[in-house]
Amino acid sequence: ECSIPVTPISSNTTIVIMYKLAIIAALVASASAFAPSPAFSRSTALFNGEGEKGAGGMFDTRNPDAKDDEDPRKSISAAPSFEDYLKAREAEGN
Repeated sequence: ECSIPVTPISSNTTIVIMYKLAIIAALVASASAFAPSPAFSRSTALFNGEGEKGAGGMFDTRNPDAKDDEDPRKSISAAPSFEDYLKAREAEGN
């Protein structure tokens, strides 16, 4: 029978090991704060180069007019006027 000698670990040694593990975990966690962020590209399905150029040099990406397209997912229904919205809201009691 082979016996391996086991030395008991004192409570001070256990505390030191736990402290070192906590420090290592904190360093690993804080290193992610300095990691480069992934490239962010802003894309929008609404803007396809069409639209009117506004006073600030930006192109309008929304068109309030109704649009009928062959693809029903690209169709835009006509929105109610603000007056119609207020009337509907009053009718609901809100």
